[in-house]
Amino acid sequence: MRININADLGEGFGAYDIGDDAALLDIVATANIACGFHGGDPSVMRRTMAAAAARGVSIGAHPGFNDLWGFGRRAIRMQAAEIEHMVAYQIGAALGVAALVGAEVSHVKAHGALNNMACADADYAAAIARAVRAVDRDLIHLTLPNTELERQSLQVGCRTAREAFVDRSYEADGGLTPRSMDGAVLTEPAIAAARAVAMVREGAVTARTGERVALTFDSLCVHGDEPTAVAVAKAAKAALMAAGAQIETLPKMMAGR
Repeated sequence: MRININADLGEGFGAYDIGDDAALLDIVATANIACGFHGGDPSVMRRTMAAAAARGVSIGAHPGFNDLWGFGRRAIRMQAAEIEHMVAYQIGAALGVAALVGAEVSHVKAHGALNNMACADADYAAAIARAVRAVDRDLIHLTLPNTELERQSLQVGCRTAREAFVDRSYEADGGLTPRSMDGAVLTEPAIAAARAVAMVREGAVTARTGERVALTFDSLCVHGDEPTAVAVAKAAKAALMAAGAQIETLPKMMAGR
């Protein structure tokens, strides 16, 4: 078994830290780094990218809505062209800051409400995919399987990877349980770890209501802003390795694809 583990990092801003980036960078193989809109700023980006590069952790741009107040988790209606411009702008920022530390940006993953909306809205999804491909056609676009985001990414011609979530509950249709519902975020490390192993072995996840949902994925995500993120990520990685899984960076997972 080969699998990537990624986390959303660099989401602090100015004097404010969100999550334990240093600890998570010692666990995960790939970091999705905020680009200054929903979180992060140039100095936070630089610090996080330098720390990731020092550990051999692959780096991705993590663009979101321009919504520091709501951490990018509030839905904002925009024209598809505006989405395309906004995503390209943030990828460009990530590429520039990465150059300061001699690092490379290898993938793009949309954040929060932008990601959620694009999973259901073909126009939003196509706009994100166009931005990714226009900036650099070698960039990997990390998407959710069985969504418009995946479908449009493939149609636009992006190198498309898929992710599943260690720390989120699923619905029977394969979508994530809304954060407004109890139990949407899994915080118990042992439960998350056991599910991670089952997901990789079976290519499926058990939904909140008990249904078995088939999933094809290359990467497992842990949300870095959750208080239990370090414990969950550490437990999941240990369980996967004990089960014989090899943890790879996302570029290694996608080599030749």
